[in-house]
Amino acid sequence: MVNAYENAKKQILNVYDILKKRGVKWEFVEEYLYPDRIIQVNIPVRMDNWDLKVFIWYRSQHKNYRWPYKWWIRFHQNVNEDEVKALSTWMSVKTWVVDLPLWWWKGWIIVNPKELSQRELEELSRWYVRQLYRYLWADFDVPAPDVNTNAQIMSWMVDEYSKLVGKFTPGAFTWKPLVIWWSKWRNIATSLWGLYVLQKYFDMKNQQIEWKRVAIQWAWNAWLNFAKLIIEKWAKLVAISDSKWWVYDEDWLNIEKIEKLKQNKNSVTDLPGVNKISNSEILELNVDILILAALENQITEDNVDNIKAPIILELANGPVTPEADEVLFNKWIVVIPDILANAWWVTVSYFEQVQWNINYYWPESEVYERLSAIMLRATKDVVNLSDELSIDLRKASYVISLERQFEAWNYRN
Repeated sequence: MVNAYENAKKQILNVYDILKKRGVKWEFVEEYLYPDRIIQVNIPVRMDNWDLKVFIWYRSQHKNYRWPYKWWIRFHQNVNEDEVKALSTWMSVKTWVVDLPLWWWKGWIIVNPKELSQRELEELSRWYVRQLYRYLWADFDVPAPDVNTNAQIMSWMVDEYSKLVGKFTPGAFTWKPLVIWWSKWRNIATSLWGLYVLQKYFDMKNQQIEWKRVAIQWAWNAWLNFAKLIIEKWAKLVAISDSKWWVYDEDWLNIEKIEKLKQNKNSVTDLPGVNKISNSEILELNVDILILAALENQITEDNVDNIKAPIILELANGPVTPEADEVLFNKWIVVIPDILANAWWVTVSYFEQVQWNINYYWPESEVYERLSAIMLRATKDVVNLSDELSIDLRKASYVISLERQFEAWNYRN
């Protein structure tokens, strides 16, 4: 089984020779390989049948070269300590690629939320805050949603936190509904900026998105929006998946029909007149752009030789292993890495914190302008360094991030 944390460490070590030539000390890199601390909490919840069930929560705090903390809450049935450590490491790297004043940790509750009633889900969310509220401060340690968590769950958590501390404190959590001091423009940013990073890369390489054949792994709401946006660029969506299966049409998939199916909580496989294929088959399709938007370790040593798409856009965290990265680079396949391509998510989450702290909320145009400046600058920096050093985009991203973190570390040590 592929170990995500070992992959995260390999990605850091893979750029050490480059960092060493640029003045980065080994003692910094050695320290950076390991999170500062791992915390485990047990959360008791009274279920609808009055049984008491205990859910385990893991927290991995990575590095604190800048404050405040910023972290994601994930509800998922498949988790282990190493995966949580990997995700916190990747999030630290990502934050510094776009140069935000945050440091990262990751929190994950072992639960399949689809098996819980709405009341049980609310009870789990509120008990989570009761167990942890002493460690959550609006200007120091701020959570946000991740896989299987959403604005409703953040609302329950804000409500519970505010009751416990005795005052309404919406800044303690981000990605809330707009009526509870959310940042404007956040929802569209989820899907739009993955496309903008892709577009910026194509522009810098004098290429076009038009008529490119696209496959998207995982049709949840954000990536359905992404699919619609890339179709507006005259790309051809030929394959898309959900948690059950993949559908494929070599000519064109009807995104409106797919969206309607998902709104009715059906599978994409209910779409009539299309081919149903497996996850492994869609990764190996002969398309122009493969978009990985599911979970970790999708392209590994086992299937990398069968990958044909010349451009891979990572919107999930860690979908390509380090060993596969090397093979793809040698095959001239470009991977636009997760730590750049989905950094818009944390950037707008950071904007939400800033706006709450100053008690002034920017119009959509200002959020867009600020996000645009950060994301397009970061993309330009990564592509330029990749070209300068003849390295892949992931290594370029890591070099930029770790150099910045080393500078902060050096001043503090």
